[in-house]
Formats: sequence, structure tokens, C-alpha cells
Amino acid sequence: MTSAKKSQARRSHGTALLLVDLINPFDYPDAQKLAPRAVRAAEAIARLKRRTQACGYATVYANDNFGHWMSEFSALTDHCRRLPGAAGAIADLLSPEPQDFAILKPRHSAFYGTPLDFLLEELKVQRLIVAGLTADMCVFATAQDAYVRKYELWIPRDCVAAATASYETASLSHMARTMKADTRAARGSRRL
Repeated sequence: MTSAKKSQARRSHGTALLLVDLINPFDYPDAQKLAPRAVRAAEAIARLKRRTQACGYATVYANDNFGHWMSEFSALTDHCRRLPGAAGAIADLLSPEPQDFAILKPRHSAFYGTPLDFLLEELKVQRLIVAGLTADMCVFATAQDAYVRKYELWIPRDCVAAATASYETASLSHMARTMKADTRAARGSRRL
């Protein structure tokens, strides 16, 4: 671990911002329906990330590897930055910074088959702010796994996206009810 990352680990203050599947080529079914909603969420996430950084919270990117087992996160970021549309816009807006952490995930949940548990333990995290794509799939699966591990959850409604507004609403409602997740929007919230 670099000295910058050791310093970040000491400064996590018990909370981490977990960004799910934001570095994304948008080359799958429903991607065009998701894209404008994803860009709006990414803009809100960028504002939230600045606020969480000011608080000293760690940022962890948990990203799908899109079946490329020989890839690594910086290569995926570089690839997406060169793509037109939502892929490039979001990668430019939310490219990881040197102090950020990144893991590649093989399935929906950021916990499944990844070192996320160990990283969060090292950072002494008890509360996760979960943001990203998509609210009804990977964000949902990650939040469920976080809840069973007893993390306190904040899933800001303006910082997630799904292919439709109804998918977002249903997913957020279910996470609030079954996982006791706070789903208040980040914009205008003083909660950090």
C-alpha cells in the first residue's frame, strides 16, 4: 500500500463512498435507456464525492470487469474515456484519483469474489454511501450484501440510476424497507 493510501486508510472516519459500475462502456441491452439517467446520477455523484473527500472519507470504485479477466481498472477507465456519449462523459467526470481504491468484481455484488470485505475492515468502515449503476441490479445486490454484513447504508436517490424511473423507485423503496437504507437525495442533504 502506498503512503497516500495508508494515509487515506487512517482518515476514513468510519465511512466510505462506494461507487458501483460507473466506469462503463454502455454496450449492452438497455444501455441507451440507462445512459441519460446515468449521466445525471454521475453529475450528482461527482458533487457528493467532493463533499466526502472534504470529510476525509475513502472512495472505493467497485466495477464490473465486463468479462475481461486480463484487464485492470486503469485500462478500463482509459478505454471508457475514449468512448463517445455517456461512457466517455462519466469516465471523464468520475475518473479515479490517486488516493482512491478500485476493485474489479466478477458478478453483481461488489462483495462477491472480491477483496472488498478486507479493504473495508482495513479502513475501519461501518457506514457505506453506495452510489452507481444500476439501482435495481448491482447497486441492489451490493447493498444487500452490505446490509447482511451490518453496514449502515445511505443510498442517495439522486446518485443511482436504472433504465427507468420506475425501476429506480421500486429498488430504492425496497432497499429502504428491507435494508433500513437511508435513501434521501445527496443534493441538499447535510448528512455526511
